[in-house]
Amino acid sequence: MIMGENCLFTPQQIVYLTDHCHRLYCEVIQVVESRQLCWVRPLCLVDMTEEKEIYSHLFAPKLLIDVRSTSDLLYPINLFKPALDTEVLPLLSHLSSPDYPVNNNPLAREKLHKFVTKVLQEYSELF
Repeated sequence: MIMGENCLFTPQQIVYLTDHCHRLYCEVIQVVESRQLCWVRPLCLVDMTEEKEIYSHLFAPKLLIDVRSTSDLLYPINLFKPALDTEVLPLLSHLSSPDYPVNNNPLAREKLHKFVTKVLQEYSELF
């Protein structure tokens, strides 16, 4: 999961963090090169345990959690990977769909907090 230190992202690029079977997609706001940090805005948290289901069916709310209303993050740049358009566009399209409930999950902040805490614990040497 660790990327090379020379990998820099650009504002508005979509990147992701992975923790076992979950993936947090974020929009890059700014890269702080001097500290090797990336300021990102979370977009969605995806449960990848049923990855086949994600791309073959409509997203079930338990698989896709809208975290756009949560707090921004400032994490080591080495933890992020660039997201492919082909994986991000269906996610963003679904979040923007009129069929997708706005604020679909009142526990979004809690789920995001659990995810970032796991990442923090797993890679504590980078913080």
